[in-house]
Amino acid sequence: MTGPRNCILFSLLMVQCTCLSKIAPQTTFKYNHFNHYHTMILPDGKETTIHLLKDISKRYYFVLEEDTKPSPFTVTVTPCDVPIEWTLLMHKTRHMFLGKVYGDNDNLDSPKSQTALRSISTLFHYKGNSVETYEGKLLYSAIFLLEFLSTERDTHITVYLTTGKIYNNLFPELPPDPRIDVVGSSHSSVTLAWKPSPSVLHHKENIQYCLLVNEKHNYKSLCAAETAIRSSEIKSPKSLALSISPYNIQSQQGMKWSVDELSIISRANNGEVRQICIGTRNNYMVANLRPGTQYYFDVFVVNLLTNASAAYTGTFTKTLQEPEPKVTAMKDGKVIQLNLKGQKLNSFQYQAKNKMVQFIFYSCNGQVQTQIFKNGKMLVSERFEGLRYYTLNGKAMDIYLVQLRLSERSPNSSVKVQVSSHFQKPMFPPFPESLKIKSFSKLRTCDSITIAWLGTQERSKYCVYRREIKEDHIWRELMNADKCSGPESRKRSEKVLCKYFHDINLQKAVTTETVTGLQPGTPYIFDVYLIGASDIPVRYRSKVVKTRKKC
Repeated sequence: MTGPRNCILFSLLMVQCTCLSKIAPQTTFKYNHFNHYHTMILPDGKETTIHLLKDISKRYYFVLEEDTKPSPFTVTVTPCDVPIEWTLLMHKTRHMFLGKVYGDNDNLDSPKSQTALRSISTLFHYKGNSVETYEGKLLYSAIFLLEFLSTERDTHITVYLTTGKIYNNLFPELPPDPRIDVVGSSHSSVTLAWKPSPSVLHHKENIQYCLLVNEKHNYKSLCAAETAIRSSEIKSPKSLALSISPYNIQSQQGMKWSVDELSIISRANNGEVRQICIGTRNNYMVANLRPGTQYYFDVFVVNLLTNASAAYTGTFTKTLQEPEPKVTAMKDGKVIQLNLKGQKLNSFQYQAKNKMVQFIFYSCNGQVQTQIFKNGKMLVSERFEGLRYYTLNGKAMDIYLVQLRLSERSPNSSVKVQVSSHFQKPMFPPFPESLKIKSFSKLRTCDSITIAWLGTQERSKYCVYRREIKEDHIWRELMNADKCSGPESRKRSEKVLCKYFHDINLQKAVTTETVTGLQPGTPYIFDVYLIGASDIPVRYRSKVVKTRKKC
């Protein structure tokens, strides 16, 4: 359409809008005198974001020209926050009006004006927060007016106007059955599946699925979901987490970049909102959920070239309740050894016999998380490796609850535990200041190695063991060493000797041992066990030493 003709139609539209309330009484809009500063041309074939102020309507128009074939067009409106109200009106243009420009002083009650106004019709009216699309076809020229209103609060919406065949390439298609199925649920995860979008089959490189997880409600559009995420970020700006791992995405510029999973997590006071984009897979397991919590799930299929999206029918489900942990009673003075695997929680209860209680923990390998509660109140919460003593004051008959789990840093471990109200017979012998084994380079030969270790003031038994290892197994042997295992777990051929040793002066409580009969240029792993009066061994840190290759 040429510029002058467009101006004539626009001027005609201005006067018609002053009386639209007479023509479309079913609408609830409150029309003011039409002002071209508040009316804009709606662009064709692209997304338009429109910001609405509460109780102030906003108008857009577009023009379709006469053609020999039906001219298809679609208007898609997506509310991004709250329900809105919108109407599409059409004026069928006639040649008799194209040469007349109406103004505010024209007589709108004249027969000619009334003939023009009667040609205006309401095509579509909607109020709500769903994504709605109007599709139409015309054989003649027409002017269309779109009016939008928000009565709840300031908000924004997106509008797509498309003509011709643009629409087919703009929005992804939904399958005939757009429901999301919950195919599995546990205490901390939910597995979802949905029918694939037909668009994935034809435009796989430009399509992806995005999944939204939250604890409030389902969202009817991706725009509404992203608004909720931004709102969470504003309320809690430090709570946003982003993780990316590889899959292919084609950008508008034709460049490809790789993302397998893009996850945005926003935590707010009312829970977290997760947006997870997963490529073209039509199933996903949502992990790291809280037990016994209801979650809402929405899936959106997105056209990466246009950013247009279509929403599947959302669903919701509740994760399973975590069963009450099994609590085992602990006997006074008895030593127990636990094998800890994964994040499984081990709970033990102890009833105090006296006012003072001593808890002893010995981590055999790896880091252990321990918590001690007394009558429901937490007294201790700590991660540790090696030996820990906790002496607690209270009163007789106090109930203590001990909870142990393996730290995330450790793949596998075991721990020895003892609780007692009597301290006369400690579970472990007194420890030296260090459990390191030292070797002497100058005393190393082709067939012998000299090692040293610290002792204590108490007479104790020390047993030395050695074993030949391969050089490429050194790191694995050191990492997997079990501090809780004793000499009974070793082969007789690995034993070097056992001896007793102590010194009242701790500065002199050092002993050495020269191990002979070794092979040249060979690495050996050495272990020393300290065995006290309780016969419970304490293992020093393993030491690897290699004999000289040439002497």
